[in-house]
Amino acid sequence: MSLNDTKLIQMFLKGDQNAFEELVHRYDKRVLALALKFTRDKDEAKDIYQEVFIRVYKGLKNFESRSQFSTWLYRITTNVCLTQQSRKKKYQHISIYDSQNYDDDETPGVEAMLKSDSRTNSRVEGREIKERVEVAMEVLSKQEKIVFTLRHLEEFKLKEIANMMECAEGTVKKYLFNATQKMRVALSDLY
Repeated sequence: MSLNDTKLIQMFLKGDQNAFEELVHRYDKRVLALALKFTRDKDEAKDIYQEVFIRVYKGLKNFESRSQFSTWLYRITTNVCLTQQSRKKKYQHISIYDSQNYDDDETPGVEAMLKSDSRTNSRVEGREIKERVEVAMEVLSKQEKIVFTLRHLEEFKLKEIANMMECAEGTVKKYLFNATQKMRVALSDLY
């Protein structure tokens, strides 16, 4: 029988480390996926993931159960993503190395590139559209990006997003509207 979040929190606060591990296990994939969608970088997403669960571990004693644990967790995740974005812009640099370098063993062969079927083409098209959306998201402010990600990629309700971001639902709607308008302009050639 699976224990609910509240019971696991109570057990953890009484010293049961396994209860915390169960909470992490229950939410780790969603936290990592959200961080990855926001950063588009595996290493940064892992850093965010680690920071989120460190904050949860330290702050769980102050969790007042006014909201669901998951809402509180995603609020922390959102805040860490926004903080990480601010730090990243502060120390941003451009690499002098070409990101498309291949070793001879990794270079795709001409035969492999020419062989294709309709399933391969549709997978390629889907991947290209996904990449275009990710690039287009770079024009969004950090608040717009997190709201757009939470709403359209993670499928949270507006009220849940407002709770996570600790702002009014109207503010979330404004960010989402602005994000949607910017995305339409950036992706206008796709439709």
